[in-house]
Amino acid sequence: MPVMTYIDAINTALREELTRDENVFLIGEDIGKMGGVFKATKGLQEEFGAERVMDSPLAEGVIVSSSIGAAMSGLRPVAEIQFADFITPAMDALTQQAAKLRYRSAGTQTCPLTVRVCYGGGVGGGLYHSQTNTSWFIHTPGLVVVAPSSPYDAKGLLKAAIRDDNPVMFFEHKKLYRSVKEEVPVEDYTVPLLKAAVKRAGTHLTAVSYGYTLRLTLEAAERMKQEHGVEVEVIDLRTLAPWDKETVLDSVAHTSRVVIVHEDNRTLGIGAEISATIAEQAFDCLDAPIVRVTPPDIPAIPAAAAMEHFYMPNVDKIVAAMEQVIRY
Repeated sequence: MPVMTYIDAINTALREELTRDENVFLIGEDIGKMGGVFKATKGLQEEFGAERVMDSPLAEGVIVSSSIGAAMSGLRPVAEIQFADFITPAMDALTQQAAKLRYRSAGTQTCPLTVRVCYGGGVGGGLYHSQTNTSWFIHTPGLVVVAPSSPYDAKGLLKAAIRDDNPVMFFEHKKLYRSVKEEVPVEDYTVPLLKAAVKRAGTHLTAVSYGYTLRLTLEAAERMKQEHGVEVEVIDLRTLAPWDKETVLDSVAHTSRVVIVHEDNRTLGIGAEISATIAEQAFDCLDAPIVRVTPPDIPAIPAAAAMEHFYMPNVDKIVAAMEQVIRY
């Protein structure tokens, strides 16, 4: 199998789906001739033409609204939002239209729309090119929210999202694009939506994360083994909404301790929801309080390098949280 970066896996998935289904098309800012700001769509317009890989105006609301109309007419649009920070012009279309279409039509209409969103800090992008706002969309029933952490999952989940009849928000952390490589099959495959993955087996503690912070959590788990002999079970949510409660609760049942790591808001973030669910459904399994590792609740990620480092979750912070939980 070829070794791919995360961005190569995205590009390959798009190429394969454009080839497989003539109803699939791409739309977004600079995705055509330029190949996207991160080169996720490099070479695709040359291969499939400007009618299927469409450069759009700088207008996120238009990108998503037109894609919803196309989806309702039988096409399978894949819209790109260049940075998550600029998705707010499309919020009405996503939360009031796409998310509610199947419900309000009593299941007679679907919206097979995939929205690729670049998100995340740690790259010096400052206030408006670094946000992680996945929680905006996990609060909206009717949207499927996905955030893969590896090239294998990125390819398989993107292909599954494009084939799904529901609107899917597909979040890609920019720090993963070229920092992670692994073998990815050449043959056609998908990774199931709505299913978490146990990325590392363990018996002493459950760590739950997704996206870029999943990579940090795996590093922290290895340090816990080397420094303390603690075996951490690491769960990659992969799909944030609806999230896979069964896999998380099964893990908690045999480890009895939990650390949750994510880059999004602490207050009312996904970590709070997972904590509440564990408290409601697996309280008797717990031998220690649940600990979350998140950024502080501030309006936006700082631009100064030292402040950005303070803001972001990192391996040291995750290890400290794991050590705190193990001491109980």
